[in-house]
Amino acid sequence: MPRHKGHEAGVKNIRPIIQYLSQHGIEYITLYAFSTENWNRPDDEVNGLFQLLEEVIEEESRELHKNNVRILHVGSLEGITPGLKKAINEAVALTSKNTSLTVGVAFNYGGRAEIIEAIKRVIVDRIQPQNIDEKLFGQYLYTADFPEVDMVIRTGGEYRTSNFLIWQAAYSEYYFTSILWPDFTEEKLKKALSTYSRRQRRFGGL
Repeated sequence: MPRHKGHEAGVKNIRPIIQYLSQHGIEYITLYAFSTENWNRPDDEVNGLFQLLEEVIEEESRELHKNNVRILHVGSLEGITPGLKKAINEAVALTSKNTSLTVGVAFNYGGRAEIIEAIKRVIVDRIQPQNIDEKLFGQYLYTADFPEVDMVIRTGGEYRTSNFLIWQAAYSEYYFTSILWPDFTEEKLKKALSTYSRRQRRFGGL
């Protein structure tokens, strides 16, 4: 089947996953929608994905707003289509006061690009070297309003982080599965969370 069919199936899986997490006390989730490296894909696939996400964001933001879900964009808005940029900004504004689950949409995002951008902003603000620590630097990242990442779930049978939240996930627990994202059902998510609950997080200590 055409690749865009896979993208369509993938976005359809977002709502049930968000609903499940919201019902089980999860406060933050970040979805990797489009990486800075994805620009290297064929133009028709990129443009099709932009159009699909524009439609999905417009539709889902209203439903998420009804459920008190906050949407935040994680990444850069440079280079994307005006329609998609408008949809993202409107979704963020619409849900900005919501207090249930926060959903970060990592779009046009790359961990290395994020760190470089943060360094540039630190330099522009003329922060003295002796005043720079992890806490301050974190405030210059796209995820300044997010807590540290507890768990990263990688679907599709790949065993790499793919430039995703490489600063924030320094001490995260990773869960790798061969299940493709469109097939990553609530039951599969339940299994991943159960696995996480049995791990011991030491953060470098004993």
